[in-house]
Amino acid sequence: MVSAQENKARSPSAAGQRGRGRPRSFDRETALEKAIMAFWEHGYEATSVSDLTRVMGIGAPSLYSAFGDKRALFDEVVQVYGVRYGSFAGRALAEEPTARAAVERTLREAAAEYTAPGRPHGCLVVHAATNCTTPEVEQSLRERRNANIAAFESRIRADIASGVLPSGTDAAALARHTGAMIQGMSQQARDGASRAELEALAEIAMSVWPRG
Repeated sequence: MVSAQENKARSPSAAGQRGRGRPRSFDRETALEKAIMAFWEHGYEATSVSDLTRVMGIGAPSLYSAFGDKRALFDEVVQVYGVRYGSFAGRALAEEPTARAAVERTLREAAAEYTAPGRPHGCLVVHAATNCTTPEVEQSLRERRNANIAAFESRIRADIASGVLPSGTDAAALARHTGAMIQGMSQQARDGASRAELEALAEIAMSVWPRG
């Protein structure tokens, strides 16, 4: 349940009062990046407000004033993560000429992104759902993952229609296979798999694709 204080902190009038009052003593973008790292490393459920204030270097009143409650902060974290770290699949779908090329590029880039040094391994949208007992958060993350699968399926169906892929290709199964690979590579990265090891998995995954 959201408290009255949290609702006030998230309201436009509260934001306006803050803007007319004393300026923030911290950089919002820097604090947000630290929140991304915390949720990415520990997941939604295991990251408490006290954990967030500690890593962000701000007090609880500042967190509520700038970001709203923990759920509101997490929603913003997921959105920014998607743009800053998780946009490689969307770019591949937009830029590659075929579904096969887009998936191959996505898996190759996932191997690099999920094992990049200096930040948590794997995918935040996959890992943050681990042991999540908040239905709204679990549903939101599930919808994001399913939207990615739907985007792959749409591209595969377009290639079937244009003759790039055989007419008997199971678009739904092939898209789910791609989603399973992405999610599995995320967990493998969390468990210590290297970029080269994930790239080898990606190569095997592409071997099941039908040829036009």
